[in-house]
Amino acid sequence: MHPGQYTILNTPDSRVLSNSIRELQYHTDILDTLGLDASAKIQIHVGGVYGDKDESIRRFIERYRSLDEAVRQRLVIENDDRSYTLSDCLRIHKETGVPILLDIFHHELNYAGSSDTEALADSTKTWQVLDGLPMVDFSGQQRGRPKVSHMESIDAFHFERFLKATQRFDFDLMLEIKDKETSAIKAVEIARKDKRFFSG
Repeated sequence: MHPGQYTILNTPDSRVLSNSIRELQYHTDILDTLGLDASAKIQIHVGGVYGDKDESIRRFIERYRSLDEAVRQRLVIENDDRSYTLSDCLRIHKETGVPILLDIFHHELNYAGSSDTEALADSTKTWQVLDGLPMVDFSGQQRGRPKVSHMESIDAFHFERFLKATQRFDFDLMLEIKDKETSAIKAVEIARKDKRFFSG
C-alpha cells in the first residue's frame, strides 16, 4: 500500500504528523484485518528536507521509533527523485532497520553514486526473511515531458535491459507507468523469457 503525499513522518507540523500517524495506522488495520503477514507492506517517502536534511532525518528516525510495532513491521521507505537518495535511506535503515524499497527511476534521477545493480544489492540487504521478497518500483522518463515525468507506456528495450542486468536478484516488481494494465500485459510477455518469472 502507498499512502498519499501528505503522509509525512518528518514534518515539523504537529497536525500533519498526527494525520500521518493516523493514516499509517488505518493502512495497517486494513492489512491486519485481511489477515496478511508482515510481507504486506506500507510504502512511504522519507518526507521533506525543511532546510536541514540532517535534522529532518533525525526527526524521521525519532518518529519511526515511536510508532506502534504493528505499523513499524509493515513500513518501508522509498528513495525519491529530489530529496532523499538511496544513501540517505541506507543511513535511516542503519538506525531503524526499516527496509528500503528501491525506486529505479528515482535512483536514476537522484543519483547516489551507484549503478542500478549496486543499488539493488544495497537495498535488498535491508530486507529480512519475515519482510518477504524485496520490492522494487520500475519506470522511466517520459520523452518530451519535464524531468521526473513517469513514462506513459513501458519501453520494452529499457525493461529488457533492466531484467538482464538484475538476474542475480529476486524481488517483487511494481510498475509505475501511466497506462497501467496495458503496460503490465506487455511486461508480463517480456518477463516470460526471464527464468525468475513463473506463470502459475
